[in-house]
Amino acid sequence: MSKTSKTSARAASKTSPRAAAKATAPAGSADTRVRTLERERDALKRELETARQRIAALEENRSAVANRIDWIIESLTTVVEKNG
Repeated sequence: MSKTSKTSARAASKTSPRAAAKATAPAGSADTRVRTLERERDALKRELETARQRIAALEENRSAVANRIDWIIESLTTVVEKNG
């Protein structure tokens, strides 16, 4: 295996499933191309679902943090009013 082949293989392993599917796609028949595209589509669907779950978790965390900050502000306001 040449140095450039090793570098290409290493780069493909660190890339997205779509790029990896493109890099490993053989220049073959239409059926082969269809199967490759289906694998790429499936990988993209999995990536999208993972991203949607991550976004939902981040939105939930942001909401929890905002609620906590509101509670702290109310608590501090109450303390200042009682001592002021």
